Amino acid sequence: MCLAIPALIIGIENETATASVGGTTLEINISLVDDVKENDYVLVHSGFALEKIDREEAEKTLELFGDFEEFNKKLDKEEESWRLSEKNSL
Repeated sequence: MCLAIPALIIGIENETATASVGGTTLEINISLVDDVKENDYVLVHSGFALEKIDREEAEKTLELFGDFEEFNKKLDKEEESWRLSEKNSL
């Protein structure tokens, strides 16, 4: 399964851009996407910008990723609780 994540372009030099994803910066190749500018959002996969997306779509996607993170934390707590109860029942 492939996953592309929204990234905010914060700087550009030739075909390389500095992008921000969740407060982490990374260098990405923007040669596959036309007319990328600072403050644009792009979808990034394996270090390449695949397409530009609008701010609203990017923010919705990032919010969804945050929801998944919270859901995974809840699942981890439930699993740990289950493991402890199984261990105590032995």
